[in-house]
Amino acid sequence: MLISLSEIMNTTDKVENISAPIEMDTFDFQGDSYEFVRKDPVDITITNLGDRKVMIEASTKISLTLNCGRCLKEILHPMEIQFSKEIDFNLTGEERAQNLDETNYIVGYDLNVDTLIYDEILIDFPMRLLCNENCKGICKNCGINQNEGSCDCDTTEYDPRMAQIRDIFNNFKEV
Repeated sequence: MLISLSEIMNTTDKVENISAPIEMDTFDFQGDSYEFVRKDPVDITITNLGDRKVMIEASTKISLTLNCGRCLKEILHPMEIQFSKEIDFNLTGEERAQNLDETNYIVGYDLNVDTLIYDEILIDFPMRLLCNENCKGICKNCGINQNEGSCDCDTTEYDPRMAQIRDIFNNFKEV
């Protein structure tokens, strides 16, 4: 959803409250697509600070379906997004880049709500998420979820530095 900021910027000390829906169906990141289980409308407050400056404050609650980093079980990950940023329209795109101002959600005088929410999800996105602290993961050999049951696979891990010596012994075994 695009929100025009030009009308707000033309009226001094104007404050506008907007409830905007999140139009994204999924959150796409690094080739994976994560479904929204919950996506509340974004409550946005836009305040004209004068001198071509605007304060944008936004908040919402969402929940994504993610996978456990060990056993790949689907888990619900709730997120509460709070955003507050002052935008100075006196600066050019190059000046914003020099100040490391990453306002890709501002296009001309329009605020792109989906891009703003995408960026905030990206900032808070977990590197690795576990279904519980004691998750045992999946078996490397047969792929069974070890939280739900056990398998009879050989789980002996050998020191890779001893591989050549182990090969010598395996090749010269007496029958």
